[in-house]
Amino acid sequence: MALRAAVLQTNRAMRSARQFGAAAAASEHSTLDALPSYVIKAPSTDISTLANDMRVASETVAGAETATIGVWIDAGSRYETAANNGAAHFLEHMAFKGTSKRTQQQLEEEIENMGGHLNAYTSREQTVYFAKVFKDNVPQAVEILSDILLNSKLDEAAIERERGVILREMEEVNKNQEELVLDHLHATAFQGTGLGRTILGPEENVRSLTKADLQNYIDTHYTSTRMVVAGAGAVDHEQLCALAEDHFKSVPPTPAAGVAVPMEPAVFTGSDIRIKFDSDDKAHIALAFEGASWTSEYAFSLMLMQTILGSYDRLSGKGANAASKLAMDVAQQDLAHSVSTFNTCYKDTGLFGVYGVAPDNKLDDFMWYLMNNLVRLVHKVTDEEVDRAKTQLKANMLMGLDGHSAVAEDIGRQLLTYGRRMTPVEVFARIDALTTDDVKATAAKFINDEDHALCAIGGIHELPDYNW
Repeated sequence: MALRAAVLQTNRAMRSARQFGAAAAASEHSTLDALPSYVIKAPSTDISTLANDMRVASETVAGAETATIGVWIDAGSRYETAANNGAAHFLEHMAFKGTSKRTQQQLEEEIENMGGHLNAYTSREQTVYFAKVFKDNVPQAVEILSDILLNSKLDEAAIERERGVILREMEEVNKNQEELVLDHLHATAFQGTGLGRTILGPEENVRSLTKADLQNYIDTHYTSTRMVVAGAGAVDHEQLCALAEDHFKSVPPTPAAGVAVPMEPAVFTGSDIRIKFDSDDKAHIALAFEGASWTSEYAFSLMLMQTILGSYDRLSGKGANAASKLAMDVAQQDLAHSVSTFNTCYKDTGLFGVYGVAPDNKLDDFMWYLMNNLVRLVHKVTDEEVDRAKTQLKANMLMGLDGHSAVAEDIGRQLLTYGRRMTPVEVFARIDALTTDDVKATAAKFINDEDHALCAIGGIHELPDYNW
């Protein structure tokens, strides 16, 4: 009862002191003088909307000779059904297998002749196609992107060949224990919903998806209102808008059927999945609580909590003297090979937790220290830890924007999730506005007395049960 009273008291105090959202934005002007000049003078992001409601956004870097141009689509595996799960990823593969204008060989030769790089990836909420080229080849890159997106042949023979490629990719993914554990974690945390399905889809779908299934996914989800053309580097915004208008004007703002498919809500379920192999001498574990969405008032506090918990790898040589209390505990007690904190955000929810690889005979102690450090955020996090984490978080965010591809990724993702792009000044202001009490209140909301999801694979005979 004393613990609950303390948490309630903290929450009541925070309701009057919290500086999330508008308050953080308002403090931006009062802190401008304290911000570094490279933050204040960061290049601006130009955003325009075309006649068909497709958005075009770019950041021009003076003196740049190369550019990254891409199309970010608000469509990933969570928008699929159990019947067509894997379609978004399958389409990513088919985009490079030829169009009505180019064969696969012609497409590859054209990209190589301009010294460019063409690639794509699929996540649970987004599909992205992008090209890295010299500045003089930007018009050609935009035309190629439109061609592979709008004119893909979806040749039946190519579809059959690609099934084998995806199945081999699936085998490789399943050999990566971290990816496998996190897929299982999503499956148990969001069971029965779109977020619980894998990006590649089940093997039976890979073997059975048809051209009609793929075309239906395009017609349903590849609409102009769900697309952002983003560019960074040697990009002229007016030129990019003209190119996008020319090549993407045929993209409809609504699905062919006339009715947009609503996003299936994510429902978090406290649960676990355990796959035991007695022959393994180590265990791969992911423990997570339901986190926050991209636009949540708690989003930046959770980022700060992730930074405070930190990470540890036995091969790195640091740990016993690390700033992270979790890393220090793990290193001093020799509890794990590696530990990393994750904070995964989605449109309406998230996962906040820790992934670790530990010896099978240290699991009981490892889990005790892990939970102790998570609960510690509710009660004992210090001002010194918070200030250090703020500096680290700001540095990590800026270093994450090194390179035109990283900037284009940031622009595309933020326009799909926020509807705008936060300036570095706003990001810094929101981080600086956070206090130690904010961290404690956020930890109390998301960790204290809350259900968790867990996935563990390997030698897990010492792993405590769910209610431990």
